[in-house]
Formats: sequence, C-alpha cells, structure tokens
Amino acid sequence: MKLNPELIKITEHLQKIQVFDGQNEIDMSRKGYETMAVQLSGKKEAVKTIEEFDIPQKEHKVPIRMYKPSGNQNEKSSAIIYLHGGWFVSGSFETHDAIVRKLANATGSTIVFIDYRLAPEFPFPAGLEDCRSTVEWIIKNAENLNIDKSKIGIIGDSAGGALAASLSTQLGDQLKFQVLIYPATDNKLNTQSWKDYENGPIINKKEGIRAWNWYLPQPEDQANPLAIPILIKNFKHTPPTLVLLAEHDPLKDEGQKLANNMKTFGINVKTVFYKDMVHGFMHMGSLKEAKLATDEIATFVKENLK
Repeated sequence: MKLNPELIKITEHLQKIQVFDGQNEIDMSRKGYETMAVQLSGKKEAVKTIEEFDIPQKEHKVPIRMYKPSGNQNEKSSAIIYLHGGWFVSGSFETHDAIVRKLANATGSTIVFIDYRLAPEFPFPAGLEDCRSTVEWIIKNAENLNIDKSKIGIIGDSAGGALAASLSTQLGDQLKFQVLIYPATDNKLNTQSWKDYENGPIINKKEGIRAWNWYLPQPEDQANPLAIPILIKNFKHTPPTLVLLAEHDPLKDEGQKLANNMKTFGINVKTVFYKDMVHGFMHMGSLKEAKLATDEIATFVKENLK
C-alpha cells in the first residue's frame, strides 16, 4: 500500500487521537469517532437553515436534522435522506455535519439526517426500523415540510450504506435514487480487500468483527438480507444507484460485489472508484477527492431528479 503524502499525514494524526474520559469500549469508540470527524472535516459551509425535531414513534422518538441549502427558495424542494456511518454503533449529527452541509449546497436539495438508534444498546432491526419509519413519515408529511415527495432520494455511507441498501429494497419505488458511499454489506469480512487491509488504515478487522457482533447478537439475524445486503436477491424496488469505492478500503470488494449483484438483477448502477483513497475519505475535507466525490454525487442526484 502506498498512500500519498497528505493521506500519510492524516493517518499519522489519527493514530495520535486519544480519548481520555471513555467509560467503556463503546463509549471510547463513539468519542474517538466524534473527535476524528471534527478534526478532519475542515471549514463548514454555511447553509440557509438547520432545523432539528423528533419524529414520534410508539415507544420512542427519532431525532432528525433538516438542512436547507444556501439559495434555496420557498418553492418545494427535492430531498435526500442521509444515513450515517459508524459501524452501526457510532455516529451522530456532529460527525457528519460538515459532509451534509456540502451535499445540501452541492445538490440544491434539503438533506434530512436521521439520528437512528445504535447498537449494542439497540441492535438490529432498531436502526433500520427508525430509518424506514422516518422516510415514511417524511413522504407522508412532505407538503408541510415544503418537500416535493416525487423527488426524494437516499444516501448512506459505510454502515449507513447497509441501511440504505436494505431500505431501498422496501421503499425504493418511492425514491428517485440512492447513493452508497463505501458501503458495509457483509458480516463475513473474508474478501481479498479484508485480507489486504486487515489492519487498516482507518478501520480494521478486529473493529469490524466486534461491531457486527454488537449489531447482530441474535444468530437468526446473521443470515437476514435486511441486515446483510450482500444476501439480497431481489432488487425489484431498488432505484438507480451510485456506488463510491476507495482503493485502500477493506470494504472495497464487498461494495463492488453488491454493485455487481444489482447490475446483474438489472438495476441502473454507476460505480466510481477513488484511487489511493481510504475508508472515510469524505470526512477528510482537505483532500481534493472529497470535493470530487461531492461533485460526483451532486451530478448523479441532479440527473436523477429531472
């Protein structure tokens, strides 16, 4: 593996990040992710408005944050549901704030960020249920939200890519597109890219095994296609899809396999490969590839909203 000088500098910096007040393994994981995201994201773009509120469920509430892009007028807007990464156990409004701001402005769409429940406290299917019920609520309440319900798509990164891929097989008829950014699709962690990058950079196999075990503690869920997208056979409802992959990413091969499965089924899939990049590179605001990926997503979104 040969990283460019800027990535070497970033990975060396990440190795120095310490969590001093972590209460346990999961708390340290979450705080480490928060610190990494904030330190690497760079300057945040201004957007028109940011609004937070809760979507009521039977026994809990799902927090969401809505980003209106700069220049957005009062007419009904297209919308993008954003499902964040973090190995199903980490991630929050703040870890992806910079990324979501950029995507809102680049696409001209309202971004709806879902703060879904996390494992191990809430294992599968809690997070997926939060995402599904929120998307259904947004579609139902689109008029009041000033959203055009005929122009809604979904983006998921890493673990959020797994959630998006599963969700689109259920609700894809109501979605114009989906974007999967270096998606986690398989709990086996036995591909060639996992062998090549077992020890990183950025993520490693030990973390991956632990996260999947937290997410899927029940044996019966470990063969459920809604939990493990690589097992999906029927993509009938899946909308046109963009898949972004990074060269030095353990998840590269499983992401490519999912894209191939969709293509074989007949789904319109575009795959973009980022040479020299690592998992999570969109968090790294100083990289030109993060800007290129944002532009690629914006082009794809606009093409599929026509």
